[in-house]
Amino acid sequence: MNKQTSVFWGNLYQRLLSEKMKERSEKVIIIIAIIGFFIHLSLIILNKIGLFESTYSSSLLDNPIASIYTPFSFILVYEVYLLVYFLPKSITIYIGKQYEIILLVLIRRLFKDLSQLDLESSWFSSKDDLQFTYDIGASLIIFSLIFIFYYLNGKRASVQKGEIPQREQTQKFIETKKRFAVLLIPVLFGLAVYSFGDYFYQVFFTASHSIDSIKDTNNIFFDEFFTILILSDVLLLLVSYTHTSSFRSVIRNSGFVISTILIKISFSTDGILNDILVVSAITFGVLILWIHNFYEKIELPNEI
Repeated sequence: MNKQTSVFWGNLYQRLLSEKMKERSEKVIIIIAIIGFFIHLSLIILNKIGLFESTYSSSLLDNPIASIYTPFSFILVYEVYLLVYFLPKSITIYIGKQYEIILLVLIRRLFKDLSQLDLESSWFSSKDDLQFTYDIGASLIIFSLIFIFYYLNGKRASVQKGEIPQREQTQKFIETKKRFAVLLIPVLFGLAVYSFGDYFYQVFFTASHSIDSIKDTNNIFFDEFFTILILSDVLLLLVSYTHTSSFRSVIRNSGFVISTILIKISFSTDGILNDILVVSAITFGVLILWIHNFYEKIELPNEI
C-alpha cells in the first residue's frame, strides 16, 4: 500500500512539477502574456475612441502604459508556479521566490503608478507621485536584498559541497515537501481562477457596485495567496521538527514564516507603510539567513 501510494504521488509530481512541465508552462505563459498585452492595449484604444466603456472607471483603461500591467500579471502567475516547483528542492530558494514575487508585484504597481503621474502640480503634493517615489525606492532596496539573500544561500551551498552531510534534508522530508507542492498546484490554480474571474465579472458585468467595493487590483489573488503560503510554511515548519533536531534550522525556518507573515500584512496597508513592511519582511529574512550561516560555520566542525 505504501509503495502504491509513493508511486501515485511520484506520478502526480512528474506530471505537474517536472522539468519538462516547467519548460512547457514557461512557453505557454509567454504566449498568453503577449496575447493579454495586445487585448489590454486594444481595450484602452477602444476606450479612448469611445467604442468600449466599462461600468468600472479604472486607471488601467486610461493610459497605454497601463497595458504593461497585464503581461506582468501572467508572469507573476508563472513565478507562483516556480515557487511551488522549488519547494521540494530547497527551502531557501522557495523563500527567495516569495521575495521575487512580492518584488514583481511592486514592479507591476510601478507601471500602474506611471500611468497616473501628475507632472503639472508639485511632485510632493500629489498622492500618486509620492506613491511612485515610495515604490521605486522600495523596488531598488528589495532587489538588492534578494541579491544578498541568494548570495548568502550560495555561500552556504558551497560550504556544504565539502563532505558535510545534509542531515536535515532527509529523503522522507523531501518526499513530504513534494506532496505539499503537488497539493498546492490545484489549490493555487483554483484560487487564481476564482480571484481574477470575480474581479473581471465585477468590472465588466456588474452595473450596481461602488468603486470602493472592488479590491485594489494589485492585491487580487496575492492577498489570499500569501495566506495560503503562511499556512503551508507553518505546516512545513511543524513537519521539519520530526526530521531535524538542529536549533539553527528550526529558528531559520521560523524566521522565514515570520517574514512571510509580514509580507501578508503589507497587503492590508497602502502608501509608504506598505513599502516599509515589505522591505522590513525581506530584511528580516536576509538577517535570519546571515545569522544562520554564521551559526552553521561554528556548529558544523563539531558535527563531522
